[in-house]
Amino acid sequence: MFAPAGSAAPAGEFDWPLRPRPAVVRAFDAPERDWLPGHRGVDLAGRAGQAVLAAGDGTVAFAGTVAGKPVLSIDHAGGLRTTYEPVQPGVPLGRRVFRGSTIGALEAGHPGCPVAACLHWGLRRDRVYLNPLGLLRAVQVRLKPLANPRRHHRRETRMGV
Repeated sequence: MFAPAGSAAPAGEFDWPLRPRPAVVRAFDAPERDWLPGHRGVDLAGRAGQAVLAAGDGTVAFAGTVAGKPVLSIDHAGGLRTTYEPVQPGVPLGRRVFRGSTIGALEAGHPGCPVAACLHWGLRRDRVYLNPLGLLRAVQVRLKPLANPRRHHRRETRMGV
């Protein structure tokens, strides 16, 4: 099951799991059905050995190997779980972690990664996959005032508006 990117969590509670802010080299691609192919997370450009950071406060729910790949998962409030792979865990199962704290080291070898190393960052709420970029603070949109609001008002008045 999948949900739109903006429905993940309140803004400001989460941050990027790599610093400096990484490039997204492969986007989230939700399949139409759970069993169909897709990309249930995003791939972020990094470098082997780079510190991987907790995207938000939570508890380490898994730190081990899945299908031969090192994986770490963190449970967050509201039924959210973030996943990080391939990451050599640096924190044990059950450890409380905080946004920005180091949780492990990025390893090279993520399939399909177009750079030296990629962090596959995933997100679920219960059993629903979400785009993890929806966790991040949205860019504020600022509207600029009209250059000369009186001029526009006069034109509208002349036109009978």
